[in-house]
Amino acid sequence: MKQYAELYKKELLDQIVPFWEKYSLDKENGGYFTCLDDKGHIYDTDKFIWLQARQIWTFSNLYQEVHKEVAWKEIALLGAGFLEKNGRDTAGNWYFSLNQKGNPLVQPYNIFSDCFAAMAFGALFKIEPKKRYADTAKTTFDNILRRQENPKGKYNKIYPGTRNLQNFALPMILCNASLELEHLLGVEQVEKVTDSIVDLIMNKFYHKESGLVLENISETGEFVDSFEGRLLNPGHAIEAMWFVMNLGIRKNDNALIEKAEKIMFQQLEHGWDKRYGGIFYFMDFKGHPPQQLEHDQKLWWVHLETLVALAKTYAYNQNPKAKIWFEKVHEYAWNHFRDKQNGGEWYGYLNRQGEVFLHLKGGKWKGCFHVPRALLEVWKTLENGF
Repeated sequence: MKQYAELYKKELLDQIVPFWEKYSLDKENGGYFTCLDDKGHIYDTDKFIWLQARQIWTFSNLYQEVHKEVAWKEIALLGAGFLEKNGRDTAGNWYFSLNQKGNPLVQPYNIFSDCFAAMAFGALFKIEPKKRYADTAKTTFDNILRRQENPKGKYNKIYPGTRNLQNFALPMILCNASLELEHLLGVEQVEKVTDSIVDLIMNKFYHKESGLVLENISETGEFVDSFEGRLLNPGHAIEAMWFVMNLGIRKNDNALIEKAEKIMFQQLEHGWDKRYGGIFYFMDFKGHPPQQLEHDQKLWWVHLETLVALAKTYAYNQNPKAKIWFEKVHEYAWNHFRDKQNGGEWYGYLNRQGEVFLHLKGGKWKGCFHVPRALLEVWKTLENGF
């Protein structure tokens, strides 16, 4: 497995990072362009807060974890200045999107903007320790905790009191964000947040009888037989398991790590498309037709997060099953998402058969995050161990 470390390092530093350095920077207005086609041409100039924040995090982390490249810090600061000036409403909530100059386009209905803003400014503080960056990260995180019971607030479309559901995405992200911000939050607060989240993920969203992780459960943690309640998102569940593995390592809790490993394999085996290869985007718990028309597409982040989880599993216990699956997912991802013709960033969206569905490298939902983070995680994990 060691041979993969150098391959992932080379891809990160020679292809992925240069793509975003060359094509995404808005040096006039600040921030980044994320809507980039396969050759790096900008096809839309709107700026999505969560993608802006993710790119700040990425370049801050590159500076912190790889080497002290001044240009990487400057890129992180370019995005941070733009968000500081334009990113929040008067109540401190982060908008969903802005236009190129920074004027608001979409209200702060989505708490994921806040989650990644907190992570961005927390990472930036590590490389540029200014108090205002720490304050922004901490106040944003506090705001997330206040909103977590009703993340969308007044923008929630659900009729109150009829089918109130808990969604898996926020606990999953908070699990990781808490660890990312431990240098600002302190050990006690991180443990307080993560202990309850891990219990929720591993004992409520995880349906023990089937071995599957549900994307939505009732407020009391029960299965709800509806489109939303039957929804499975294998990629989300697999990604969450490597977050839980990180927590298990931090807590020296081998039982937690092993349970996360078991659950990860269950989602992967269930989600793998046995006909065409790759991992389905959405599935139905009972095998009914999902409501998402894109359910059988193959997405970049699903496969990359799976590679991270498998690399961490192998690094932890040299499980031969992890090696076999890593090589299988690696072969699929590198042969289908990687752009062999133009180089640079990877494609994000394939049809079920594995053909490129959208010839873009970035957009409203794909930015400078999953590919570089996964390549870095796999590289460092296989080179240095868990």
